[in-house]
Amino acid sequence: MLQQQLVNGLLLGAVYALFALGFTLMFGVLRVINLTYAFYFTIGAFAALWLTQYLKIGFALPIAAIFAGAVAVIVDWLLLTRLRRAGAPELMSLMVTLGAALALNAAMAALFSTDIRRFPPGLIPAGAFVLGTIRITFAQILILGATAVMVAGLLALMRGTRLGLAIRAVASRPDAAGLMGIDVGRTAAIVSFLSGALAGAAGVLIGLNFNAIQPYMGEQMMLRGFVVIIVGGLGNIPGALIAGLLLGFVEVLTAGYVSSGLKEAVAFLILVAVLWTRPSGLFGTPPVRRA
Repeated sequence: MLQQQLVNGLLLGAVYALFALGFTLMFGVLRVINLTYAFYFTIGAFAALWLTQYLKIGFALPIAAIFAGAVAVIVDWLLLTRLRRAGAPELMSLMVTLGAALALNAAMAALFSTDIRRFPPGLIPAGAFVLGTIRITFAQILILGATAVMVAGLLALMRGTRLGLAIRAVASRPDAAGLMGIDVGRTAAIVSFLSGALAGAAGVLIGLNFNAIQPYMGEQMMLRGFVVIIVGGLGNIPGALIAGLLLGFVEVLTAGYVSSGLKEAVAFLILVAVLWTRPSGLFGTPPVRRA
């Protein structure tokens, strides 16, 4: 029983980490808490739902992620580019994206209704591998494998390419990066695309895991996203990865041994406890205060 719960926790935590990686990347580079991020999660899942009528999931997943990334670039250009150029305070960006998130979610609900939709039957083989008391379905293998590939790809991009170097430079000192010849606007658009694509992919994988898609599914993930990026440390990509896995384990063990209705409460308690004891997160660096 415990071994199976740990496998389920690893699977859920991996998807939480994938969702939060894009969120923390967006905050770490663009310095804005973009609440439309939940919409990219939802639009990715709906795009994959439509695509799987014509394509296998192996093709539908990357196309849906790319589509969500493109939507993120458009939304960022429409809402936030002018605010960044004007040097508007972060609160302004937060309020703008809050209003946009409410409007986009309402539009999705009006267009598709709030009914739960499911992927076509037979999309993924129904079989499973059994190792002792552990049962791993083909859907779980797909979810874990896809998450591992995307996380590894993001880390390789950030650490081993010129683009990753440019992104880290903009995150550290955007003004200095511009003086060094880095196109800050282009880099911001790329970060928006990567973040949206990660959110869209996470939406597809969560939809596959629970086989349930509806317009407000992104809102249900936002609390987890906030917990992960705060526990891991704002803007800290490895920290978000570890915190996402930890949250998945905690939620699954709480549901399995205490009560499934307490999962959200536990996530909130973790958030509050970290804010009280270490506001910079478990893996974040406290800000240096100068007199």
